[in-house]
Amino acid sequence: MSIRTPAAPRTIEVTRADSPASPRQGTRIRLERVTKDYGLATPAVDDISLTIEPGEFMTLLGPSGSGKTTTLNLIAGFETLTSGTVSFNDREVSALPPHKRNLGMLFQSYALFPHMTVAQNVAYPLRERRMPKEQIRRKVADVLELVQLTGRDGHYPSQLSGGQQQRVALARAIVFSPNALLLDEPLGALDRNLRAALQTEIRRIHREVGSTFVFVTHDQEEAMNLSDRIALFRDGRIEQIGTPEHLYQAPETLFAARFLGDSNVFELGAGAAGGSVAWGGREWVVDPATVAAHPGVRERSAVVVRPEDISIARTSEGVPSGVNSVDAVVRDLEFMGSYRTLVLGLGAADTPGTARVPAFEAGLTIGEHVSVWWRPERQRVVAA
Repeated sequence: MSIRTPAAPRTIEVTRADSPASPRQGTRIRLERVTKDYGLATPAVDDISLTIEPGEFMTLLGPSGSGKTTTLNLIAGFETLTSGTVSFNDREVSALPPHKRNLGMLFQSYALFPHMTVAQNVAYPLRERRMPKEQIRRKVADVLELVQLTGRDGHYPSQLSGGQQQRVALARAIVFSPNALLLDEPLGALDRNLRAALQTEIRRIHREVGSTFVFVTHDQEEAMNLSDRIALFRDGRIEQIGTPEHLYQAPETLFAARFLGDSNVFELGAGAAGGSVAWGGREWVVDPATVAAHPGVRERSAVVVRPEDISIARTSEGVPSGVNSVDAVVRDLEFMGSYRTLVLGLGAADTPGTARVPAFEAGLTIGEHVSVWWRPERQRVVAA
């Protein structure tokens, strides 16, 4: 996995390829002790604080009902705060209505006007701001070039594919140079291939425009692919925040480890202590650097090992020294193209597990008893 390092954006009337590079733009969005309480058993958003830096691509990730969309709506002004503050560039906007926050919005539904052409749809927010006609014409032409829809300006939404309609909606959301662009699961209605293509386009447009993007999704792969940082939500709170690589490689809790990627989980019960842990009659070495800083580790913890860090030995004699290992049974074999996924039963308790091995490693059979092993530095001890 790799983290995208955004290039210096180029300034246009929206952004043009031949424009000189400019400093990174965008609005700093700060939420301080924000709560939204609908009077239910628990608040929808529960005392969260978050700073989104200018020009950053921040993703709010989490399962349904975790508070991510409500947080986006609080930033937009569509919901009123129960407590806390929302600030743009250190100016509090908590009491401002949505139309005075100057934010672009992109939703799963395209919300295009069917009786307007592409150009008319994109020009709509500029006409509402009473810009001169020639300036509107230039801005519309620039943004249609940016989203690669030049020549489609006279088409109507019904004449466009779903991906093209979403590009029009994106163009309309950024044409007036908003303080930030808020995206609420905008790719959720598209098929897998089209989603991947539009993710690439959104990444490119973010890099070129240089504005602050706040993106909501429940799709971990989408979040990993697009984000500078991810705020992982759970039950109205932020469970962990960091770069995609950091959240994947260094989860603080079992929830974070399971939500971002596949994991082999060995629950320990009492917290890990010293340089070793015990599971299923095995004693494993613990590298102190792999123990999460989360205070819950001291009370209840689990060892997490990613499938790609698991190696397979046909016999116990094939396990190297200095590693952690456990006996396993091969329950299934899944061919995934460049690699195979082994579905495993781990230990005497037959705990579910997975391993990934190169596709050319053949010979294993369902029901075969093997030893699985991993290096202590490749595991993570998290709060369970």
